[in-house]
Amino acid sequence: MKPPPGGFVILYRRPKKSVILIVVAGARELLLYMELSDAISLIQTIEIERGTPQIWADLGSGSGLFTRALAHMLAAKSKIYAVDRNPAPVKLKSFSSNVQMIPLQLDFIKDPLDLESLDGILMANALHFVQDKKDFLHKTSAWFKNRPKFLIVEYDTDKPNPYVPYPLSFLTLKQLFQDAGFSSIVKITERPSLYNSGKIYSSMITK
Repeated sequence: MKPPPGGFVILYRRPKKSVILIVVAGARELLLYMELSDAISLIQTIEIERGTPQIWADLGSGSGLFTRALAHMLAAKSKIYAVDRNPAPVKLKSFSSNVQMIPLQLDFIKDPLDLESLDGILMANALHFVQDKKDFLHKTSAWFKNRPKFLIVEYDTDKPNPYVPYPLSFLTLKQLFQDAGFSSIVKITERPSLYNSGKIYSSMITK
């Protein structure tokens, strides 16, 4: 299997299963045979309301793996805007008839986003592409309906590399959002990262 331009392939094995991991330029991970349940378990949290339809945006949605994981957790008739320079509309549209997937082919950092009345923003391995995170958080404040809510998946490191240019460990993430006025920054879970020797974590953040 050939990697995309600027990427590379890693083959790792776990009991009774081999998983091919393609890391594309910018450390976008596409787990071709990763079970959806793995992604769900990484972002599963009681902070997401399941009884009422919601509107979310997945910024840097990539292959749509975490978009689909989020859809599994939302109430019927919810909406998710999947924002990426190269979104995966076919996969998103075919996943569920209960949650509406709306792919937007945009760069969430550079392009203006016409988003409003959001209940939450999901960013899975995407926030480390943002250099000026303080300004970015200020820009997103106008997109929320009520209390801003972020669901973040990131590498637990502050050491940059060509694929993770502006990383943020959980401690750095916590300080960033505290400085932006957020009152609750909770680590949901963490697990070993397949991208490096460290860990990957998930966090639910509310204001």
